[in-house]
Amino acid sequence: MNNYFVILAAGKSKRFNQNKPKQFFKYKNKEIIDHSVKKSLDSKLFKKIIIVTNNLKKLKNNKYHKSIQIIKGGKERSDSSLIALNFLKKYKPKNVLIHDAARPNFTVKLLKKIINELKKNEAVVPFIRSKDSIKQKIKNKIINLNRENVFLTQTPQGFRYKDLFNLAIKQKGKITDEATLFIDSYYKVKFINGENQNYKITYKEDLQIPQTYFGIGFDIHHLIKNKKLFLGGIKIPFHSGLKGHSDGDVILHAIIDALLGAMRKKDIGTYFPSNKNKFKNIRSPKMLKPILNVLNKYNFLVNNLDINLICEQPKVSKYRNIIIDSISKLMMLSKDKINLKGKTVEKLGLIGKEKAIACEVIISITKYD
Repeated sequence: MNNYFVILAAGKSKRFNQNKPKQFFKYKNKEIIDHSVKKSLDSKLFKKIIIVTNNLKKLKNNKYHKSIQIIKGGKERSDSSLIALNFLKKYKPKNVLIHDAARPNFTVKLLKKIINELKKNEAVVPFIRSKDSIKQKIKNKIINLNRENVFLTQTPQGFRYKDLFNLAIKQKGKITDEATLFIDSYYKVKFINGENQNYKITYKEDLQIPQTYFGIGFDIHHLIKNKKLFLGGIKIPFHSGLKGHSDGDVILHAIIDALLGAMRKKDIGTYFPSNKNKFKNIRSPKMLKPILNVLNKYNFLVNNLDINLICEQPKVSKYRNIIIDSISKLMMLSKDKINLKGKTVEKLGLIGKEKAIACEVIISITKYD
C-alpha cells in the first residue's frame, strides 16, 4: 500500500458568500472537510493524508490521526496541488489521489474503485453524465452540445505520482483539476462512473438539508358492548367497540396526534373538539384527511410510521395485514413504511381486564422546501 490522499482546502469560497471558508461549515453534523478526512481514514487505503490549507491555526487545533499532515496551501488551486506533490516527493509514493474538500459525499467504495483501476492505468477520473441540455457560446454564437459526449468530472482523481508530478511542475496558468494536465498532454485517462451524490458544494444553497421531525401520539378508549370496533380505519369483528365522541379508532387518533406533534400543530382536540355536535360519531378517516392536507400543504413527507396497539383482545397478529393495508390507502403511504406491533399488559388494569384499548405511535416526517 503506497497510496497517498491529498485534500485541497485552501480556497477562499468567494462564491459561497460567507465570512469563512465553506470547508469549515457544518454539514451533516460535521465540518465539511471532516467528511473527507474520516472517509479517507476509514478506507485504510492510504499511508498518509495531506490537508492543504491556508487556515493552519484552525486545523492544527483539531485532534487528527497521526497519519494526517497539515501543510500551507497556495494562492490558486493548482498552486496548492503542486505544493502537496512537492511535499510528498520524500515519501516516494506510487499513487496519489487529489480531492476537493468541498465534495463531502463521496463513498469509500469510490476510493477503492480508483485505487483498483490505478493498477493498470496512469490516471483514473470519476465522472457523471449531465442531466441538463448543454449549450456553448463561441464568440457571438450559441451552439448545442450533445450531452452524451459531455463528462462532468469529479474528485477524488487518482494518478501515478511520477506522471502527475512531472506534468504539474511544467504547468502554466490555472487549472481546475489534475485531469486537465493529462488531457492537455495527450496522456491516456481512464474515466470511471462517479457518484451522483458526490456533488461539489459551491453556493450556500448547496448546504440546505431537508429537516426531519418526529412526533408521538397516544390514545385510549373504554370498550363497550354492542358497538362496532374500528381500528386503523376498518371494522374489526369483536363483541365490543370503543366509546368516544367519534368512532373511537385509537390507531387513527394516535396517528393524527403524532402527525400534529411532528408538525408542531397542537393536538387532535384543537381540530375536533369533543363538545362540538358536528363531530359526533364522525369516522376517523374523515378526521385524518384534513391533517394529511396540512402535511402536504407544508411539503412534509412521511418516512416511517411505528404503531403499538395495546390490548389483550383482539389479537393484532390476526388483523395486522388488513390494518396496514387500510392505513396505507388512507395515507397514500407505502406499506413498507408502516409497522404495527401488538402489546399486552399482562392482565393489568383496565386494558388487562379487556375494558379498554390503547395505542401509541411514533412518526418520522421530513420537510422539503
